[in-house]
Amino acid sequence: MLVYYIAANARFSRVAGRYRTGRQKGQDMRASILRGLALAVLSSNTVLAADQPPIGVAPVELQGPYVFDTAEQHGIKVTLLARDLTRSFGLAFLPDGDLLVSVRGGPLRIIHDATGANPVLDPAPVPGLPALDGVSRNGGLQDIALHPDFAENHYLYFTFNKHEPVAAGGEAPQQRRGAVTLMRARYENGRLEEAEELFAGGYSGMSGSRIAFANDGTVYFTTSGPNGDVSQQLDSIYGKVLRLNDDGSIPADNPFVGQPGANGAIFAYGFRDQLGLAVHEGTGTVFAADHGMNGGDEVNLLKPGANYGWPTYSFSRNYQGARVSELPVSADIEQPQVLWSPSIAPSGMNFYNGDKFPAWKGNLFVASARRGEVDRTGGLERVVFNDSFGDVRRETLLTELHQRIRQVVQGPDGNLYVLTDGDEYAVLRIEPN
Repeated sequence: MLVYYIAANARFSRVAGRYRTGRQKGQDMRASILRGLALAVLSSNTVLAADQPPIGVAPVELQGPYVFDTAEQHGIKVTLLARDLTRSFGLAFLPDGDLLVSVRGGPLRIIHDATGANPVLDPAPVPGLPALDGVSRNGGLQDIALHPDFAENHYLYFTFNKHEPVAAGGEAPQQRRGAVTLMRARYENGRLEEAEELFAGGYSGMSGSRIAFANDGTVYFTTSGPNGDVSQQLDSIYGKVLRLNDDGSIPADNPFVGQPGANGAIFAYGFRDQLGLAVHEGTGTVFAADHGMNGGDEVNLLKPGANYGWPTYSFSRNYQGARVSELPVSADIEQPQVLWSPSIAPSGMNFYNGDKFPAWKGNLFVASARRGEVDRTGGLERVVFNDSFGDVRRETLLTELHQRIRQVVQGPDGNLYVLTDGDEYAVLRIEPN
């Protein structure tokens, strides 16, 4: 098509050239060819853009139950418990088998008898959650966790993004910054009572966060710092893992306590977007998942006072493909314990220590929202460690369901429960077939 267009213009120029000078004929010829090239390239691009199929996998409506084979635990059954928990984010089991579900920026929900044969999603939110100040994408509730002594004190801990005052940020919630906050309340008689703020950061962007209790009773608390170099600033809690006592006070043995210009709540720093946190029960070692940009997703073994590099050192590429940093590691930067490239979009994590799946005991499970920037390719990552937490084997589960997996927890029955985020917003149970 392009050759025909150029030839046609050349013939026209030769005819018209009988009435022009030779120089004019040459100029006309060149102008016609350039116009033809430009129009042909424009036409080609338009056709390509129109013909390019959408990126991603078509939605799958969950039904089930599903039965799958896996590498070491042969035969698992996946059952749908509930759906339409829009923007669901966190899971926490109550001792009686009921399951609390946090909705990001929204209410707290409950599935009654989640471990039983007839789970029921309560149509009403759990009452008593602090009021939301207007509506914004990530304001309000984030993650949830039970106190280790929940049976005695009934404490439920949760992270919450509160808005700065109207006078500081303007009337619209979208125009106001948030402060990531650790809160707790008593869960009694099906509602939250005596909600109180334990710890809050300065007003910044709305931060995703996870919380988990360590074996020593302290609570670990992740924050995000994707922009600028805030993750490297020790006077800011963003882009950090914090360590607090259960009353929100700062432990005296935290690594930066007493250091001028540093926030004593910081345990480790140099993170981008941490949406996974898990404690290895046997050793008490704490791990966090850090969501890179395009690739460079990590699971990090947390060490007191350690720097994990973001944004100066990273295995990530930006979303256009360029490297985020010239070098991914340095002598004074902690390397990831587990690394994914391309990206898996990691989220919630859990070490399995139950008896229902003997072949999985001690394995780390990591929720994955999508692989390689392709929608509906998420799954559940299984990582096998050796005795020193060396990464020796991996497997990806549930990819056939084409869901974004947001969280994974172990139930009191020894089964695994996963939360999806996307088309279905569902809760699934994984049990032996």
